[in-house]
Amino acid sequence: MILEISKINKSLSELNGWIFKNNMITKEYTFDKYMDGIQFINDLAIIAETSNHHPDINLGYCKITVSITSHDEGGVTNKCITMAKNLETIN
Repeated sequence: MILEISKINKSLSELNGWIFKNNMITKEYTFDKYMDGIQFINDLAIIAETSNHHPDINLGYCKITVSITSHDEGGVTNKCITMAKNLETIN
């Protein structure tokens, strides 16, 4: 079920750096070394596969942008918020 904007914003207020924009939640991660970002993506992939919820990932030099939405439901769901919380455990 798609969450109301107030619920999304309340949930994101408990997470550092996440924003709600364009019907998805997004965070930019920065790393000191390129390979640290690659390791982050590898760790993220394990979480995504385990939860069967796959964020969009944009890889740059020492910078990764992660965007999460439920493509099936057409917006941000509790599963998206849980994914964001899980990603915070690896950075």
